Amino acid sequence: MGLFKAFVSQTRKPEGFLGKMMLSSMNSGHAKLADWGLSHLPDITPEKAVDLGCGAGRNVGELLKKYPKARVTGIDYSDLSVEKAKEYNKHDVAAGRCCIQQGDVSELLLPAGTFDLATAFETVYFWPGLEKCFAQVAKILKPGGLFMICNESDGTDPTSVRFEKIIDGMKNYTVEEIEAALKAADFSEVKSDHHPSKPWITVLARK
Repeated sequence: MGLFKAFVSQTRKPEGFLGKMMLSSMNSGHAKLADWGLSHLPDITPEKAVDLGCGAGRNVGELLKKYPKARVTGIDYSDLSVEKAKEYNKHDVAAGRCCIQQGDVSELLLPAGTFDLATAFETVYFWPGLEKCFAQVAKILKPGGLFMICNESDGTDPTSVRFEKIIDGMKNYTVEEIEAALKAADFSEVKSDHHPSKPWITVLARK
């Protein structure tokens, strides 16, 4: 259990050898979930998008492909994740379309009112206070900007509840808890979708 706990705990902030192992599995392991989440985005043409908790960078790459005229920023708390995400998106970084940087979602050091779209895949479990962090996301979005959250857990499924007990600092949220925190952070038009056969959820909110 000790090694298993040490490994799965790398989902919070990948570091060292185990962190590298975790990041190497993230892009492929979460691809189907992420693509399902991305399918919920409406027909928009963002100039600037940001992926919060970008991990190994796969979803930044998907945003770059989905919006070929957009500039995409990736933010992650882990220096190792930043390194891996830069490598994954190196061509777009070199072309000036992509920026990957270390950051803390509870205190985003990004220009206010700049982004048309913000995404968060498999990451809000570890954010230090949803309402506080969601307010930071609202701050960096333009009026009318979209924020999309995509989670593998609906907050009640047994597997994720078990991991919550193993991983320090992890909290599985229900749709209702996420929606309430978004509205408290002054988001409007909050809507959600639950996968028909899996505990996956996607929540979309407009500033």
